[in-house]
Amino acid sequence: MSKLILAVLLVTLTVLGLLSPSYADSARVNDARVWPAPDGSRLIFDLNQSLKYKVFRLSNPERVVIDFKKTRLLTRLKSLDLSKSSIKRIRSGKRNGKDLRIVLDMKETVSPKSALLRPNSEYGFRLVLDLDRVKQKSHRSLESRLTQQKNKENQDIVVAIDAGHGGEDPGARGRRGTKEKDIVLKIARELKRMFDQQKGMKGVLIRSGDYYLDLRKRMKIARQHRADFFISIHADAFHDPRARGSSVYSLSSRGENSEAARWLAKKANNADLIGGVQLANKDDMVASMLLDMAQSATRKASYKAARNILHELKGVGKVHSKTVQSASFVVLKSPDIPSVLVETAYISNPSEEKKLQTKTYQKAIAKAIFNGVYRYFNRSPPTGSLLARNRHTIAQGETLGEIALYYRVSIKKLKVANNLRSDKIISGQVLRIPIDSTQPKAI
Repeated sequence: MSKLILAVLLVTLTVLGLLSPSYADSARVNDARVWPAPDGSRLIFDLNQSLKYKVFRLSNPERVVIDFKKTRLLTRLKSLDLSKSSIKRIRSGKRNGKDLRIVLDMKETVSPKSALLRPNSEYGFRLVLDLDRVKQKSHRSLESRLTQQKNKENQDIVVAIDAGHGGEDPGARGRRGTKEKDIVLKIARELKRMFDQQKGMKGVLIRSGDYYLDLRKRMKIARQHRADFFISIHADAFHDPRARGSSVYSLSSRGENSEAARWLAKKANNADLIGGVQLANKDDMVASMLLDMAQSATRKASYKAARNILHELKGVGKVHSKTVQSASFVVLKSPDIPSVLVETAYISNPSEEKKLQTKTYQKAIAKAIFNGVYRYFNRSPPTGSLLARNRHTIAQGETLGEIALYYRVSIKKLKVANNLRSDKIISGQVLRIPIDSTQPKAI
């Protein structure tokens, strides 16, 4: 009797097509996730295997269509929370009996970009769809806008703060389940608060929430804010849980050369200003010289600031390396914005993971980074910044007391700000005049 039942079952499954090779081998969309971001949304489809697909956009009304070849949908797309995204509604249906079509009804005009990703330690096969908001173009040229803005006096020094990873990319994980993306965002927010409290400086968060940004886009956002400095914050990980300590990186010469080649190759279509000069209208030789000059100055500035930050981190705890490291990280490759990457600690080390979870340690790390950057700009302020205006060239016959009285600061503060051991000064010497106080407010 049991053999008869088994035979009937096999026949039934075959008739339904559930045992056919085409069904068993077909691709599947197992799940989907939406990550809203300020400039659009990211939609991720979790797949069981690699597949063929096509993405295109339709207008009136605005839609984005994804066609999957020989694919089945095994998740409820209607259950996705679209309230904070640029997607109004998601529809799906079969095509040609075997293919799957998913249609996104959009709230606004977007530019879709897609990528099929292979499995990693966190996820299996994924189709990632970035829906970037299409912005209205300004009638004024980029060059005229930047020139006008850069000519303002007493401008703040803008520090771009990039919390690594985000969204579906959690970064490294600690043994307690701590996610790198969450910790570095908390440190970034604290660091921004410190810069905003310091007169003459301003912090800008590259990532203000839990969403992912392409590495090049992070650099682009920094340029849009006319950043004078870029800091990328991370938490390191290693297979040996004994690894510990902070590290600071600046761009390696190899990474610098590859970025120079990239900028020169695209200069004809590039509207960005490099060191205040547009490359698009320059011949290759002149463009190469200008870019080399900008990169050389940026490299030196990055290293000096990185060295200051590393020195401050030594006061917080153990450092993994006693010197500034160099690497070809993409986020360090802006040719005219000094950039550093800080590995705050090893999240894979149980004791350091525990510290990273505390507000006290997060604030201590932020304070060390802030102090290092502040001290760099206090010694080398950008032209036109408020810090640059607070300089006094000593004239013949002037005394330290007279200068202190003129600027309404104490002699003690003047001496601390300029590392003076006595009241003796000489004609032609340049003094830094403290703004509100010689020490940053975060100290």
